[in-house]
Amino acid sequence: MTFLFSNRNFAFVLLLALVVLSGCARRPLLTGEWKGDLVWSGTVYLRGDVILAEHSRLTIQPGTTIIFLPPDTGEDRLTEHPHFPGSELIVRGELLAEGTAERPIVFRYAKDSAPAGSWGGINLQGSPGARFRFCRFTQADSALHSQESIVAVEESIFDRNLVAIRFHSSQFLIQHNLIHDNGTGIRFHFGAPAISRNRLVDNEKAFFITAHPQDYQIVENEILSSQRYSVVLGEEVPEDVIFQRNYWGGLDSERIAATLFDGRRDAYLGRVRFTPLCKGPIDGAGVSWSP
Repeated sequence: MTFLFSNRNFAFVLLLALVVLSGCARRPLLTGEWKGDLVWSGTVYLRGDVILAEHSRLTIQPGTTIIFLPPDTGEDRLTEHPHFPGSELIVRGELLAEGTAERPIVFRYAKDSAPAGSWGGINLQGSPGARFRFCRFTQADSALHSQESIVAVEESIFDRNLVAIRFHSSQFLIQHNLIHDNGTGIRFHFGAPAISRNRLVDNEKAFFITAHPQDYQIVENEILSSQRYSVVLGEEVPEDVIFQRNYWGGLDSERIAATLFDGRRDAYLGRVRFTPLCKGPIDGAGVSWSP
């Protein structure tokens, strides 16, 4: 593993280095709060609540794997919303995670066989800028969670998470991603998301909008094979929500309406306005690579 930081802005670093992995094997292990200009590459192990401080910047290089370990006693102090149980990366500064198709960046739990919810998530809190490209997120509670942040995620894969992308009061660009086999694909309230050219398939719920969406654009996505609902409106969404120009796997409006939990089921809620439809699959929807 390569781990670099700048002394120029360095204020505090807590590093637990070289702990036993198994037998004689050893690994560098990061926990606590980090400040300054940081670069991660190789394999990086995180345990507990790892914090990137305000005014700091973290760059994750292509091909890096971030592995979240189960926290030790006292290391998972932040578990109530907007935090989550398990180890998580809490970002209050800037984060740049740009992989490539040949060398994606992976965020996962220590055991490949572990279920969704095994680690907390990447938790953006007032981040002035976070960008993810060619990344894979798997086995998290809420893989990407944002509040009052500016975030872009493109060309990335989300699978086996309780929630893939979750946010409120954030400017969020979500485009050209594959979001599949999650409990919920995209969950948000308030905020200003631009969501386009994504492929959401085989999620329990593709979209869950919990309160008063505004300044949003959700167009030219493929929303397919949701196990329960394609779109769910929460009790604080009495207004209609616009989902025009998306592809739902066919042109049967009654079949599409049956996949929605909105004013058609509860008169208090608004309705999902999904016409006009895209008549066929969206050119360029999803990612341009495979893991």
